[in-house]
Amino acid sequence: MAHHNIDIQSAFEAVCALFHNLQPHEKEKIRANFTCSYIKRGEIIFRDGEIPTGLVCLYKGKVKIFKEGVGGRDQIVRMAKPVGFFGYRAMFADENHIATAEALEDSIICTIERDCLLEILKTNADLTFHILKSLATELGFSNNRTITLTQKHIRGRLAESLLFLRDTYGLEDDEQTIKVYLSREDLANLSNMTTSNAIRTLSGFCNESVIELDGRRIKILDAYKLDRISNLG
Repeated sequence: MAHHNIDIQSAFEAVCALFHNLQPHEKEKIRANFTCSYIKRGEIIFRDGEIPTGLVCLYKGKVKIFKEGVGGRDQIVRMAKPVGFFGYRAMFADENHIATAEALEDSIICTIERDCLLEILKTNADLTFHILKSLATELGFSNNRTITLTQKHIRGRLAESLLFLRDTYGLEDDEQTIKVYLSREDLANLSNMTTSNAIRTLSGFCNESVIELDGRRIKILDAYKLDRISNLG
């Protein structure tokens, strides 16, 4: 994905397709307040404490949203996939961001300027309901994650993270390999454990033939068993 050839028109159409029943004049308003940028792997999209400038949409790539933790241990609170919005809670709450977003791979990020979006929401009930639904879904996801991370044991947490990554990003053509390559540290930060515990638990899963590891690639050999480990907590 070379820097110079972002197809802004395709990105714009893909983002608009997320909104239901956009009127032509609303679409034009968005176009006038729409920016796209290419973000390299490891680059920060927004930081904890910053004021949201608009509705951020991931057009291509993968993004982790994390809270910097005590003693240098981060907690990943969300993973974004294309085409979808992220980081919009702060904008609607009129608050600063409470987490940092970083590209996990080369990505294309689009932003719709805040005031432009709020103006459209005031007149477009369908769109407002659509965003309400997204917020409600995200709230449910966060609540479930809180319960998981406080109640499940280490094995259950890691199993759930692997299933979550599979459900979010899908599988390669072999229908086993999860389509996201996270460092062991990121996997630990997603599962609320130390990196050494994540490494130990992963090799346990390998020994039980639940998964197979090849560098950062994780292949699920026994989805049923992984699901059981996650459910038993």
